[in-house]
Amino acid sequence: MSLLIQNINLIDPEQKLNGIKDVLIEDGKIKSIDDGNKIPKNLAKKLISGNGLWLAPGLIDIHVHLREPGFEAKETIKTGSQSALSGGFTSVACMANTKPVNDSGIVTSFIIEQAKKAKGCRVYPIGAVSKGLLGAELAEIGSMVEAGAVAISDDGMPVMNAQLMRRAMEYAKTFNIPVISHAEDSNLVNGGVMNEGFHSCCLGLPGNPPEAEEIMVAREIALCRLTGARVHIAHVSSVLSLLHIKRAKEEGLPITAEVTPHHLTLTDASLEQYEARFKVAPPLRTLEDTEALINALNSGVIDIIATDHAPHTYGEKSLDLTQAPPGMIGLETALSKTLELVHAKKISAHRWINALTTNPAKLLNLKHGKIDVGQIADLTLFDPNQKWTYSKEKTVSQSHNSPFLDNELTGKVKYTILEGEVFYES
Repeated sequence: MSLLIQNINLIDPEQKLNGIKDVLIEDGKIKSIDDGNKIPKNLAKKLISGNGLWLAPGLIDIHVHLREPGFEAKETIKTGSQSALSGGFTSVACMANTKPVNDSGIVTSFIIEQAKKAKGCRVYPIGAVSKGLLGAELAEIGSMVEAGAVAISDDGMPVMNAQLMRRAMEYAKTFNIPVISHAEDSNLVNGGVMNEGFHSCCLGLPGNPPEAEEIMVAREIALCRLTGARVHIAHVSSVLSLLHIKRAKEEGLPITAEVTPHHLTLTDASLEQYEARFKVAPPLRTLEDTEALINALNSGVIDIIATDHAPHTYGEKSLDLTQAPPGMIGLETALSKTLELVHAKKISAHRWINALTTNPAKLLNLKHGKIDVGQIADLTLFDPNQKWTYSKEKTVSQSHNSPFLDNELTGKVKYTILEGEVFYES
C-alpha cells in the first residue's frame, strides 16, 4: 500500500520540519519528504490532499483508563481505542486500575491481546506499583515489564507508603521504565470533592487543598534524588507543585510532568453548577493555577499533555457531587481544547506538538512521535480552523461524561494514520 499526502502543512519540532510538504508512504513507513507538489502523484495508489490541513506525528496519550478487564460497562479496550483514533491518537498507555488490577504479567498480557483483537490504536499497558493498588506490597513488576508494561503507577490510589514507593523506583530503574505518580496526600484530601477555596466555601462542599498535591510532589522529588529513577508526575494542577518541579529540573533530576486539557482550560468556578462532569482528581483549581500551568507548558517545566481519559457510566455521574466518582473522558476533545491555547498565542505550536507526540514517546521509550524518512508512518492530519460541535451522538467512547458536550470546538481531526493505513477518516 502506498499513500501520498500532498501539499500538507507539516509540523515536527523534533525533526525541525515546518512548512508545506509532500509525504510519500510505502509499506507502512515514510519513504520520502519533499516540498509541496514535488512528489509525483503516480507514485502512490492513494492520494490525500493536504490543502489547509496540518500534519503532525501521531498523537500519543500516556494516561488513559480503558477499564477492561472488569469495568466494561464504562469502556472497553475496543471502544477506548476507537475513541482515541477519532481524537487523532495513534498510541495510548492505559492505567492499571482494572478488575483484576493489572499487577501481574498475566493481566498485562490479556490487555495486549485484547488490544490486538480490537484493531484500534496502539495500546501500551501501565502496570501497578502495588498489588491490588492497596499500597502494601509491590506488584510483580518484572513479570509485567516482560509481558509488555511500559511504566508503573497506582494512578487513582496515591502510594502513601514512602518506603514502598522508594522500592518501586529502585525496581523501575533497573528496567529503565518511569514511575508515574498520582501525587496527592489522601489523608489531607480527606474526602474533598473540589478545590479548597472561595468556591468550595460558597457551595458548602468539602475542599481538597493544593497542598495535598504539593506535599506528594515534594516527596516524589526527594525519592527521585535518592534512587535516581525516572519519575513522572501525573495531572499537575497547582502552581505550588510547579515550583518544586521547576527546581527539580534545574537540579538535573530525571523528573517529568504532565497536564490535562481540563486543568489547562477549566477552573473550580465550573463546579458552581453542581455538575459531576466537572469533578476530577486532582480537582480543577483557580484561574491563577490554570495560567501558571499554561506558562509551565510553554516554558518546558511541564513536558506532556495527557487526557486522563476516565469513562464512567451515566448512573455514576448522576450521583451527588460528594458521591460521584471523579473523572471525565477526553480523547476526542483533547486536540481541539488544547489547540485553543495555540490560537490564542498562549503556547507555541511547536511546544504543543511536542507535548502531544515527541515527549510522551520519549517518556515511555516508544519508537514513535516523529516524522522522518524510514520512520513508521503514525500520523495525524487535522484542520486547525474547522468548527464542530461535540455531542453525545458523535461520541465514540462508550461513556459520555465530558464537560464539553454540546460545545462548539475549533480544530478537527480529519485522518488518523497507523503504520501507513488510514484507521480513521472524518
